[in-house]
Amino acid sequence: MAATATVAWLPAAILLFVAQVACEYGMVRVVSEMGGPKGKDYCILYNPQWAHLPHDLSKASLLQLRDWTASMLCSPSDLPAKGFSNQIPLVTRGNCTFYEKVRLAQGSGAHGLLIVSKETLVPPGGNKTQYEEIGIPVALVSHKDMVDIFKSFGRAVRAALYAPNEPLLDYNMVIIFIMAVGTVALGGYWAGSRDVRKRYMKHKRDDGPEKQEDEAVDVTPIMTCVFMVMCCSMLVLLYYFYDHLVYMIIGIFCLASSTGLYSCLSPLVQRLPFGKCRVRDNNLPYFHKRPQVRMLLLALFCVAVSVVWSIFRNEDQWAWILQDALGIAFCLYMLKTIRLPTFKACTLLLLLLFIYDVFFVFITPFLTKSGNSIMVEVATGPMDSATHEKLPMVLKVPRLNTSPLALCDRPFSLLGFGDILVPGLLVAYCHRFDIQVQSSRIYFVACTIAYGIGLLVTFMALALMQRGQPALLYLVPCTLMTSGALALWRRELGMFWTGSGFAKDLPQPSWALATAQGPQPPKESEAVLSQQPPGKAQVMPAMPAEQPPELAEPKDGAGVSTQEPTGLPGASA
Repeated sequence: MAATATVAWLPAAILLFVAQVACEYGMVRVVSEMGGPKGKDYCILYNPQWAHLPHDLSKASLLQLRDWTASMLCSPSDLPAKGFSNQIPLVTRGNCTFYEKVRLAQGSGAHGLLIVSKETLVPPGGNKTQYEEIGIPVALVSHKDMVDIFKSFGRAVRAALYAPNEPLLDYNMVIIFIMAVGTVALGGYWAGSRDVRKRYMKHKRDDGPEKQEDEAVDVTPIMTCVFMVMCCSMLVLLYYFYDHLVYMIIGIFCLASSTGLYSCLSPLVQRLPFGKCRVRDNNLPYFHKRPQVRMLLLALFCVAVSVVWSIFRNEDQWAWILQDALGIAFCLYMLKTIRLPTFKACTLLLLLLFIYDVFFVFITPFLTKSGNSIMVEVATGPMDSATHEKLPMVLKVPRLNTSPLALCDRPFSLLGFGDILVPGLLVAYCHRFDIQVQSSRIYFVACTIAYGIGLLVTFMALALMQRGQPALLYLVPCTLMTSGALALWRRELGMFWTGSGFAKDLPQPSWALATAQGPQPPKESEAVLSQQPPGKAQVMPAMPAEQPPELAEPKDGAGVSTQEPTGLPGASA
């Protein structure tokens, strides 16, 4: 049965491949005959089966571009009296086939044909006999580009048709790599250190509402399953109702990213020596806690950044910088707030999202009428979208190389937030485990390096296949196998799998209690020691005043702390 289904899908896959090969992006370089502004490239869609375009601009003929858009060029009566000798005519799409248009153009001396379309560009098709008859290139150009050509260069223009080769990798991948690995490393380090420090300093009193940190949320297996169902449902809904839901996603991103930016900047703002005064007593929501003025200004700044991005989000020149900054802040906030308590939970979440990513990228093209991947279609925005909006849940960097693909279809390289957050949660878990077993952060460093290697493998697969890749297909095996193998090699796999008691509060070091509580009367055990005979030496544990929490406890052979809690504020001695 499975073999029959595979055979049934094979012709459809072959037809899809042939259609993609017969449709290629190219460029038309336009310059003014009167000098004027520098030349500019515009996108064209052509079918190489009519005629191939040169890959090098220097080998392309620069010919006069003649505006003949008042005609559709469907009959000999539409031809000019003197023909199109050594020209590239611009004609309007409609009323006849591409073959009829290009046959008339070629017969009148044209060296190429550009067909202006107000609709989505489609490849100019024909049959084998027609391809053999025609020897000039034919391509489609958008009506918007045609208007820009004559507006920028006037009516006296020349044009050259060419199709440069696509580079294997764009240099912007280096920027994406640095942002992704840096976010995972910083977020994992911050989340692990904050979690352990918070357990040690739990007894310390607040210094105001701005000192209170958000509580971390432990992910349970039920939460993981519910999350997966929500992800699948939302992706399918976006595929079918993209234009209705995209603005809701943009609004959620603005709210979440401004919150994340505030969370990331607040520790830095609290170190400033000014703005410590508080608002007066009042009954207003949130303001009744009397926040500091500097924190209010920070909140206004974060909201302002989010609002500016939402207004100018479609500005390709610079809006991507704001989107990436807000996205990184959002990822850091999520890595700090969401916590996987065990390696078992990490494995469950990463494997489920691994299957989710592969299914929606590689399997869904066989289930959709268009033959497109649901994941890629939603991430890049549907071609037939009326809003032309893009989902903001990605890091995006403009392509630095000049290529037809960058000009026509994909001016940006994208990396989804999920490809940062999902492995980042495992990196954060590794850092917390490092601190508990005092392993010099070997798990954290190894998992971060594994993430970087997985990302490089993703880029290599992207270059070889020249199509969107499910990054988790490469990131999940690299990070899971590396961290699991390291735990096995160190003979700590049991502790690593179960989390080794992360759910319990870590013991409080005596130096922290002494600092927080000030001088205390001697406890009963101390009184007993002071009453021992003079001949007996009193051995008291010495603790450095500034010793870090992770080095404050002795360990047994298994790496588990053996020190009992020294007491909590308010507990009886």
